[in-house]
Amino acid sequence: MNRIRIDIVSDVVCPWCIIGYKRLEHALNNLSDSIEADIYWHPFELNPAMGDEGQNLREHLHEKYGTSEEASISARETLTQLGKEVGFKFNFYDGMRIYNTRKAHQLLMWAQSENKQFALEQALFKAYFSDAMDVSDSQVLLECAASVGLDSEVASNIINDESWAEAVATTEQQWLEAGINAVPAIIIDRKHLISGAQTTELLMSALQQISESAEQANGE
Repeated sequence: MNRIRIDIVSDVVCPWCIIGYKRLEHALNNLSDSIEADIYWHPFELNPAMGDEGQNLREHLHEKYGTSEEASISARETLTQLGKEVGFKFNFYDGMRIYNTRKAHQLLMWAQSENKQFALEQALFKAYFSDAMDVSDSQVLLECAASVGLDSEVASNIINDESWAEAVATTEQQWLEAGINAVPAIIIDRKHLISGAQTTELLMSALQQISESAEQANGE
């Protein structure tokens, strides 16, 4: 059994991030007889300057990427289908908004030390994409934290502590300086970068090759 480290740089309002992760999860399940993975999540804010009120998602995509309404409708249909294929439910709707995620990342950074990061990450993806919740809202964040067994009082302190906000910003800057400017970004054993939501088959192939190479190197 080979043990590998997987770092995932992502944002909880990025649909391709959850699709990419679910495909990775399927790949790891298919290779569970030979590979074990330790997974660490890292912050990347798609919209660090977004105000507290957020913005209509279609409006935002049009302003940022020039996306037309027709293209937006098509993309949502595609994402919904891809979500079904990997076992994740997208509930897109006309008035959907995109939000600032700094506080969410503060909680996720703290949750790692509590061994609850994975559970919180999944809870936040579900809250935003499946349950139409505002993941910039402190009460929503505290409910997500409590749902995975994190202390609500401590969680409240974390999301209101400027030093945690600065820690997130510093970490994000480090990833930018390392060349990560789009998500999801999956880094295996700290040196093999896989960009974007690749297929389960590609991820399986990459994991096998990296694992075999590491095994050979350790055997020399």
